Amino acid sequence: MGLKWVDSLDIAIELSEKHPDVDPRYVRFTDLSEWIMDLDEFDDDPKHCGEKILEAVQAAWIAEMD
Repeated sequence: MGLKWVDSLDIAIELSEKHPDVDPRYVRFTDLSEWIMDLDEFDDDPKHCGEKILEAVQAAWIAEMD
């Protein structure tokens, strides 16, 4: 069972582990979407991604860092 775009918290956790030195507040959405699609566990259609999804992942990643 892979990660889907709606799994924002799980994606954020994976990103924080894969990019521990990155401050998610300064990640461009183009980079963020690429990093998500590069996750080994990610398995969803890239066309289903939108700004609201990326905002949710970014917010979850920021919360994960606190």
